[in-house]
Amino acid sequence: MFSFDWHRFLLNDQPATFLFEVVARVLIAYLVVFTFLKVSGRRGVRQLSLFELVVILTLGSASGDVTFYDDVPVLPVIMVFVVLLALYRLTTWLTAHSSRFSRLIQGDVITLIKDGLYVLESLDRLNISEDEFFMELRQSGVEHLGQIRLALVEVDGQLSLYFYDDDEMRAGLSILPPEHRQDYSTVPVSARYACTHCGQTQRIEAEQPAICPRCQRQRWSAALSVRRLH
Repeated sequence: MFSFDWHRFLLNDQPATFLFEVVARVLIAYLVVFTFLKVSGRRGVRQLSLFELVVILTLGSASGDVTFYDDVPVLPVIMVFVVLLALYRLTTWLTAHSSRFSRLIQGDVITLIKDGLYVLESLDRLNISEDEFFMELRQSGVEHLGQIRLALVEVDGQLSLYFYDDDEMRAGLSILPPEHRQDYSTVPVSARYACTHCGQTQRIEAEQPAICPRCQRQRWSAALSVRRLH
């Protein structure tokens, strides 16, 4: 007759008292990771550099194993923490004293939009979809590129935006989703249009094909000139 072995199912070959050891292991692992975050002076994941994220993932892997594997000793995990902390301190010192090393570890600030236009050489450097980027802009109250004087992608991936004053704003490429923005290869009416690739604007006559003088593309969208909602 089949008998369900609850002890094997819940604890395998461990005694019930092993649960108390798990509590102690989890507490130690928690303190190790928390101590690193405290020492690094960071308040959240979005503030972590790429190197710091690697350190956290390494600590998470080591501390995760020690929490529930009884054959993983605690002292080596503490040694992992000590070594990673020493590497972190060395890396931050080198970053502060060497601009070349800082760029290697943290990367550069990327200028993505300047004077209402995409910076062409920056487009291929970013591993981000246009939809995702446009969503971030819309969440910042942007409706078209002509509202933006400067857009920087910081080393932590955050977007810094600097806007034109209302009286300086220019016509620009709409960043609205497809159901609110119509793109054309041949425009239906004479008006000012924006290149969907680089944001360049120009007047195009109806039914006349046009090539963007800046990026040589031929896809256009009606340029917007509405002011930004403050």
